[in-house]
This record gives sequence, C-alpha cells and structure tokens, in this order.
Amino acid sequence: MPLPKSSFRRKALMTLLVVALLLVVTIPVATARLFIWPPSDNPTRADATVALGGDTGQLRAKQAIQLARSGYAPVAVISLGGKRAVPCPKPIRDVRVLCFRADPLTTRGEAEYVARLAAQRHWHRIIVVSERSQATRARMLFERCTPIQLEMVPVTDPRDRLLYDVVYEWGALAKALVLVRSC
Repeated sequence: MPLPKSSFRRKALMTLLVVALLLVVTIPVATARLFIWPPSDNPTRADATVALGGDTGQLRAKQAIQLARSGYAPVAVISLGGKRAVPCPKPIRDVRVLCFRADPLTTRGEAEYVARLAAQRHWHRIIVVSERSQATRARMLFERCTPIQLEMVPVTDPRDRLLYDVVYEWGALAKALVLVRSC
C-alpha cells in the first residue's frame, strides 16, 4: 500500500534534514583536520629539507634553511615557484642550498622534481616544509612520487589568506584524488 503524499514528503524532508546536518558537521570537522590542523611530524635527521614554493614572503624557505642550519639536514632544497618567482636564498655556511623552478609549476611538479633529485642523490628521508593548509595534499603527492620517507613540517598560513587557501585546497585535493591520480 503506497504511503500518503504527506507521509512521503515528511520522510523526504527528514532525510534532507539529516543529510544537511551531517554536512554542516562533517565539512567543518574535515576542514579542520585536513587544512587547519593537519598531521605533522617532529623532524628528525634527514638527507634534505624541501621548501615548497608560492610563498612570496619565503617563510617556507626560511624554515627549511633553519632546519638545515639546526643540523636536521646538510641540504636545503628551495622551490622558487609561484606566480611571482622569488630569488634563491643566499649561500649559507654549512648548508648547501639548491633552488629550482618546477615544471609544471604545481605541488605535483615540485614532488616530481624532488623525487628525481632524491633518486639521483640516493636520499632516503626528506623534511618537506609547506603551508599548513597544503600539508595533507603535499604529503599525498610526495608519497605518490617517491618511495623515500617524508616528514611534513608545516608553517602557518598567513591569516589574511587562510579562507582562500582552505577553499583552494578543497578543490586541489579533489583534483588530486579524482582527476590527476598519478605522480
């Protein structure tokens, strides 16, 4: 016996309400876990530190160099990527600084370049410095591109860009999960 129209509408409305409530809870929780407070690692001795590009203030490069200067790695690899290229940091005593511009100019391009460099130099472990909002996707892409051990050390996103960065990272993560699944 078919349900009366009002009962069907009530059931459909309840289902819609439950789905909406789940989305209202799930999206902020996932955003916080993936982009605001992603998993990060305590750095240990590595073959190199790697700073991802796109950071005009070079906070990531400074952090990668500081980690190298503190004895975590003898080499700091700095991506000069981004819409506006930044200069390669000046040479630093006791740290070899290598700069590159990825092709393609993306996080995946950076992961591909670093994977080739790591294979050439027989590296086994690297410390990757990214923005906090980018760390989840960067980890995934680097793991796809290289078998070496990774440690992610994120730096805090500038507050004035956080909303933009989170929205961008949702789209970029979806693209990496669905459309571009290779290294």
